Amino acid sequence: MSDLNELVDRYLAVWNTADADARHAAIADLWTEDGVYVDPLMEVEGHDGVNAGIGAALTQFAGHEIKLLGAVDAHHDIARFRWELVPVGGGGSVVEGFDVVVAEQGKLKGVYGFIDKMPAA
Repeated sequence: MSDLNELVDRYLAVWNTADADARHAAIADLWTEDGVYVDPLMEVEGHDGVNAGIGAALTQFAGHEIKLLGAVDAHHDIARFRWELVPVGGGGSVVEGFDVVVAEQGKLKGVYGFIDKMPAA
């Protein structure tokens, strides 16, 4: 389980990395080459796709950061956890969600996200 906790910590850190080159390097180290990210708003595959998708979200929510909400629940090569998007420096959550990660040989193979709270359009 500690390996999955570390993967989740690194995954959340990627979401908080504004520099596209640094983020891409972290993704390449964290994700399998054919890894996927799927949530209600995007579906991307591969290092370039994941980097572009996260970059677009970071642009949309500039000045915010993702934080873990509660503990990571994990077994075998699967983990689930809740997260929140909050203003940098403090404040209430803008977005909250629930992700499931599937690992393969110590890297993320898939991340499947659900959004529990989203600002009105």
